[in-house]
Amino acid sequence: MSETKQSNVLILLGPPGAGKGTQARMLEDRFGFVQLSTGDLLREAVAAGTAAGRKARPVMEAGDLVSDEIVLEVLNERLAEPDVARGVILDGFPRTLGQAEALDTLLADRNQRISAAISLVVEDDAMVERISGRYTCAVCGEGYHDTFKKPENEGVCDKCGGTEFKRRADDNAETVRARLVAYHEETAPLIAFYRDRGVLREVDAMGAIDEIAADLDRIVEQASA
Repeated sequence: MSETKQSNVLILLGPPGAGKGTQARMLEDRFGFVQLSTGDLLREAVAAGTAAGRKARPVMEAGDLVSDEIVLEVLNERLAEPDVARGVILDGFPRTLGQAEALDTLLADRNQRISAAISLVVEDDAMVERISGRYTCAVCGEGYHDTFKKPENEGVCDKCGGTEFKRRADDNAETVRARLVAYHEETAPLIAFYRDRGVLREVDAMGAIDEIAADLDRIVEQASA
């Protein structure tokens, strides 16, 4: 596996249920990257009392949205930390063209760039089935699915023997379809933006987790060469 450089900044795009979280964690393990969620970054900056965190605190305490300017300042602070020297995976940012353009400017000032914007491509109908069929054990949190992963003994958790299960209120077909529509509307401009810049990579995310991971490995290694 090739050694990555500090310039590696990955963006992982994909609708709810596409497996972004799973794949990001696997990339962290294999390449030593750090996944950066803007929500987590803001909370950490506020807790640490950084310059950007002090700006974000009153906005967050008021329940308002933090401006792009502050988010970028928090991200810039985080990118200066030594633990991200191998690279980062951006989670939930950018979401708009304005954010994408501002991110490019920030990275250029740091002599960095987007190595790859990876789009996990899925079939909407399959996503509806995948997400709306999910449920978990109310005791230990083990995940199950109406079609793909049922308990060996119906109504009994394989892991802890619990008999109570729960579903997320928004894991229903109607809500999932609405979330997918919103995702496509929000992400389509970003897909075009990164395609125009020659860094968009698309991965079929309907296969097995290990197959998707292997595709991502190849993309990261090419981007790191």
